Amino acid sequence: MVKISYIDVEGTTRTVEAEEGSTVMETAIRNDVPGIIAECGGACACATCHVYVDEEWKDVVGPPSPMEEDMLDFAAEVRPTSRLSCQIRVRPELDGLVVQTPKQQG
Repeated sequence: MVKISYIDVEGTTRTVEAEEGSTVMETAIRNDVPGIIAECGGACACATCHVYVDEEWKDVVGPPSPMEEDMLDFAAEVRPTSRLSCQIRVRPELDGLVVQTPKQQG
């Protein structure tokens, strides 16, 4: 299993195990991680699963697709490391990934 750490706005870290092939969003929902709303269920049709990828992981995660970039326009407080967690597929290289949830979602 791949471990992912979610840091909320208060600085609390939750490290959970994720199944390969699932998404960072699906993993958050399965583990009741606060701050991930995921209104569209992972269809890249909203910005309510917005996260900040830790700078150390930015290159490993990779850049957003053009469609994801369009949806990020609806997210609050977008940063250079902003991603929609529904678009980050869990793979072995992401073991140890750290993401932070924003103060508010789209």
